[in-house]
Amino acid sequence: MATQQTKSQDELASKGLVSKQPENIKEENESEEEIEEAAVVVPPDSGWAWVVMVASFLCCTVIDGIVFCSGLIQEELMKEFGVSKAYVAFVSSLLSGCYLMAGPFVSAMANRFGFRPVTITGAIFAAICFGLSCLATSVEYLFLIYGVLGGIGFCMVYIPAVVIIGFYFEKWRALATGVAMCGSGVGTFVFAPLTKILLKSGWRYTLGIQGIIVLSCALFGLAFRPIQPITLSVTNEEGDEQEKKKLNGHGNTVAPTPQLHQAAFTKPLPEGRFAYSMPNSAHNTYMGASQRNHYPTAQEIFKGMNLERRPSGTAQGSKGTELKQLRKSQPTTPNGDPQQLTFNLHKELTTVGENEEEAENDNLLETEAKPVTIQARRHTVSGRRPQDIGKRSAAAAHEAHHGQSHSSSRPMYRDDIFFSGSLTRIPQYQSQTSLAYHMSVTRLPTKQDMLEDRQKGCRICPEAVRRTLSTMLDTTLLKSPAFMCLAFSGFLTMMGFFVPFTFLVDRAKAAGMDEQAAYGVLSGIGVVNTFARIVCGSLSSFPAVKPLWLNNIALTAGGIATLCSGIVIDTATQWTFALFFGICIACFSALRSLIAVELIGLEKLTNAYGFLMLFQGLAATFGSPIAGGLYEMTHSHNAAFYFAGALILLSAFLCYPLTWVSRWEQRRNEKLTPLPAA
Repeated sequence: MATQQTKSQDELASKGLVSKQPENIKEENESEEEIEEAAVVVPPDSGWAWVVMVASFLCCTVIDGIVFCSGLIQEELMKEFGVSKAYVAFVSSLLSGCYLMAGPFVSAMANRFGFRPVTITGAIFAAICFGLSCLATSVEYLFLIYGVLGGIGFCMVYIPAVVIIGFYFEKWRALATGVAMCGSGVGTFVFAPLTKILLKSGWRYTLGIQGIIVLSCALFGLAFRPIQPITLSVTNEEGDEQEKKKLNGHGNTVAPTPQLHQAAFTKPLPEGRFAYSMPNSAHNTYMGASQRNHYPTAQEIFKGMNLERRPSGTAQGSKGTELKQLRKSQPTTPNGDPQQLTFNLHKELTTVGENEEEAENDNLLETEAKPVTIQARRHTVSGRRPQDIGKRSAAAAHEAHHGQSHSSSRPMYRDDIFFSGSLTRIPQYQSQTSLAYHMSVTRLPTKQDMLEDRQKGCRICPEAVRRTLSTMLDTTLLKSPAFMCLAFSGFLTMMGFFVPFTFLVDRAKAAGMDEQAAYGVLSGIGVVNTFARIVCGSLSSFPAVKPLWLNNIALTAGGIATLCSGIVIDTATQWTFALFFGICIACFSALRSLIAVELIGLEKLTNAYGFLMLFQGLAATFGSPIAGGLYEMTHSHNAAFYFAGALILLSAFLCYPLTWVSRWEQRRNEKLTPLPAA
């Protein structure tokens, strides 16, 4: 009978009516338990997190410092290769452009392989590109090796360095992000005079030394170790008396089976996209949303389920018993043992005191091994047995030590991974407890993703990469008028962003300023940028401060200052320009994610960030060469500054009606949304 059934399955598979499952996958499915896991990363906010912040700061210092000062080598290249200023500008503009445009693809790599491997690989790759650039025989050679490939290597360092802050910080995220991003200003302050000194020995020597400095980012990247998540496990076993006896043997009782929705992880949705099943109402919702790359969160899957929660013992290396705060508020038996605590997940996630939840999360993260797990039996979630937990946590710690990460803790599966501001600005964070928030922003992996994570071998484009790219480059977002205004505004800003860095020293020297004073002004932009990022981040933490208006004021002031910077060229006027321009670029860089969340919501932030990086990278690629062409036509550096100032000012004007456009779009979408059937 089994042979006939197998034969019929093979015949159907050959006709394309059913998909034939590979033998290795089939064997693995048969051997594994009917338990699937959903991992939720809770940022530690302390300890090693501060080391990560310092490493991120150093990476930004090196990468942004070299990018912002890359235009200083153009004069040497023009003399050696005999090319125009507009043409040679592509050397530095390709570096800055590819450094941004590669963002979505590097994010996908970081999602699959982790922050540490991508950062180290990118640093080594970029250092090799800089070393090979020393051997350049033409400017076109530099376009490819220094500009395109070097920019990709820089992006492989920069993206993990920026994104990992959101993975390690919750309460102090705004502060940590501000400090890390200050590396951009510090890098400009350090590399402007350093590049001037190195250029005395030639541009080839300069690139060689910079390549060695870039290699140091591989050492900084060693600090980007993965975080072990809190694991939620669900099963739908139909009775296991032996298991119940084992649980009861630890002094705990098993709650009766409640009449709740099924979340069994046993039956995938159409196309095998999700490794879990949901109640009918939710099932229908996600079937319709699957075409929009919607993946449910941990909270959506576990919402409405009854939980059993109890202390599970002390893991090796922990400082004491787990869940101290929970034990204090937990009823005890006459002999002093804690009783089993049963409660509804949705209720617990929205009503438990914030301080208790934070204390609980701190205890959970004091050790690499995560002994506290939530497991459902017959739709009930409960703690694991201590001996099982110890084995599992030891294996998890071993994986963490070797840089391995579980598929369900991939960073790009978090909705807030690119959010750089204070989480108190996010409505989801204000309305629920800390753990509930992290569950609400953590998207679960697909069945295919988990299978690929377990199987050995190299895949050209695994599910973790495809899913990240499809999320970040989902073209449905381009239908949003509010987002397109924001994206086009960013495009215009970035076209003028690098022009002052490229032409400021040349214009100052041509106007008779001392060369050292000119380099001092360029370093001054970095100093102002550093302090302005801290101030801007602090101001944006106040609910009364609107990030959009702060951005508009800064862009307007920066655009006007750039337009007027050439009227009188002396030390005082150029430092005044450096003050306004430094504030402008600091606010622009720090507030992008906050503005995007206010306009289109947190769930679309990853999508928005992907397109913003593409738009801004494309603009950075052509901004400086166009400004160089204007200089060639007019033989005046002021033309380049007029071009940059006008673009920045226009980008500010595009942002002024954004609030009205966003509200109009919301009203339009509400009218187009069909009412649910009665």
